[in-house]
Amino acid sequence: MPVIRPLPPELINQIAAGEVIERPSSVVKELVENSLDAGATRVEVDIEQGGARLIRVRDDGCGIVPDELQLAVASHATSKIGSFDDLEHVASMGFRGEALASVSSVARFALTSRAQGMDTAFRIEVDGGRMQAARPAQHPQGSSVEVRDLFYNVPARRKFLRAERTEFAHIDDLLKSLALARTSVEFRLSHNGKPVRILKAARDEHAALLRVAEVLGEDFPAQSLRIDHAAAGLHLSGWVGLPTASRSQADSQYFYVNGRLVRDRIVAHAVRQAYADVLFHGRHPAFVLYLELDPVGVDVNVHPAKHEVRFREQRLVHDFLFRTLHEALAQTRAGQVGAPAQEAAPMAMPAYRMSPSPASAAAPAWPNAFSQSRLSLGVREEPLADYAALLGETAAPQAPLAFAANAPMPERSDDEAPPLGFAIAQLKSIYILAENAHGLVLVDMHAAHERITYEKLKSGRACSNLRSQMLLVPLNVSVSAKEAAAAEEHADALAEWGLELSRSGPSGVVVRRIPALLEGADVAQLCRDVLAELAQHGSSRRLQELENELLATMACHGSVRAGRRLTQPEMNALLREMEATERSGQCNHGRPTWTQLSLAELDKLFLRGR
Repeated sequence: MPVIRPLPPELINQIAAGEVIERPSSVVKELVENSLDAGATRVEVDIEQGGARLIRVRDDGCGIVPDELQLAVASHATSKIGSFDDLEHVASMGFRGEALASVSSVARFALTSRAQGMDTAFRIEVDGGRMQAARPAQHPQGSSVEVRDLFYNVPARRKFLRAERTEFAHIDDLLKSLALARTSVEFRLSHNGKPVRILKAARDEHAALLRVAEVLGEDFPAQSLRIDHAAAGLHLSGWVGLPTASRSQADSQYFYVNGRLVRDRIVAHAVRQAYADVLFHGRHPAFVLYLELDPVGVDVNVHPAKHEVRFREQRLVHDFLFRTLHEALAQTRAGQVGAPAQEAAPMAMPAYRMSPSPASAAAPAWPNAFSQSRLSLGVREEPLADYAALLGETAAPQAPLAFAANAPMPERSDDEAPPLGFAIAQLKSIYILAENAHGLVLVDMHAAHERITYEKLKSGRACSNLRSQMLLVPLNVSVSAKEAAAAEEHADALAEWGLELSRSGPSGVVVRRIPALLEGADVAQLCRDVLAELAQHGSSRRLQELENELLATMACHGSVRAGRRLTQPEMNALLREMEATERSGQCNHGRPTWTQLSLAELDKLFLRGR
């Protein structure tokens, strides 16, 4: 047997570097986070050859006194925690104290710093773990860290570095994410001596949104909702993109917990569920969200590079995020956002702040606009009767296939026009053309009516007691022990949705009753999906999602079809219903229901004013 012996400090630091330092962007992350913890208001990052040759980070923070320079590069030496109680209340970006030691063990390292109130700066150099004595140097207040020839003494690691352009792209993405975390700090990035990115410090919310636009694109502010909500000791703020501004990849998603960018499955699941009813399949929302909570409620010491966190109350956080985002998206209505009025003030957008009063959900009433008689569109209503029977109701919910209408067009001016304006024509029996204060509005009449019908069906379900159906022969389903325990723990909640389960053993459940709406579904797979979510997240919306899929199908068949000629009052009535219906900017499948062409856009098409 080999002899047991302690490892040399240099080897210990190189092993730690393997956990923390994956590539040049990892070094930039550790150094910039140290600058932010030092109270810097300006951070400059200079890169050469994608970071393989040089990484220099300069800040104007509080600096380090000369006697502590060597300790700053020592392994597990830090000023940010001193006890277990400090570890439970970590508020700084870094706290382990191994970053500089790890970096200096795999590169040629130099640290120059001038502490606040000191007349002289001092410099210390480390070459592959060998430290030199500190000596006087010239430097303004703050610190500069130089990392040269990364992985020069670990050639196997250096071979894993990608092309220069790729490594710099990772650094650029990282700096943008850190800039969103601290909008009050100025960031500058250069590559091979050329300035690449300058992000000025933001002094107010308008300037902060300008920075968001620089990172996520100039169109994001006009296509997003402002979030600001607090409850149960949690505070969520930031911006979420509208479903119509979704992306093919999840590359514009930034979620911060107490200022720290994290990737968390609880967060990802809550966001995905919040968008489930409005997002087209295969698409991903864009967002910049900040969650603030007591540091004792989140464990940030679960990943060497601090990419992940663990919430102590996972279900509370999940439900808070889901409800806040779900209700914010529910308040969006066709005509509210995306209008060219935002061209004059591009940073203006609707703000969402939850209110206990349902009055905020009501659409504005437009005087004399189609409010006296009722006018049916003459489409099939059979699905409503089926739905009422499944609910056990004596009568169907109020038919969602009729609109309030008044035959004559009211006299109005542009200032008095409703958001979607007034119908002027129908194109190919598919699209409604309307005129509002900003220009031309185009509406897909089937998609719009489908959303209106769907929301009314959901409202009818919410106001009724769901009927369940007893299985003729109880079904035994094999699940994991953790899922069986979840079935036992959440039996009452499942029964409220019409799903009656009981545990039959260490890894089995018996299904005796299912919701009548889901008759014919794969009961075994349904139970496994529901219990898997309950076991992982403490809550599940799988039953509701399946029912929503059925209601969406019913709404699709019960809505006005393309090819149906509508009268002008019918078209205007449909526009008014869109303005009053939640999520009416998208159909049940996530497709947009309307779009706006401003006068400026129309003028550009015809080269007017040139």
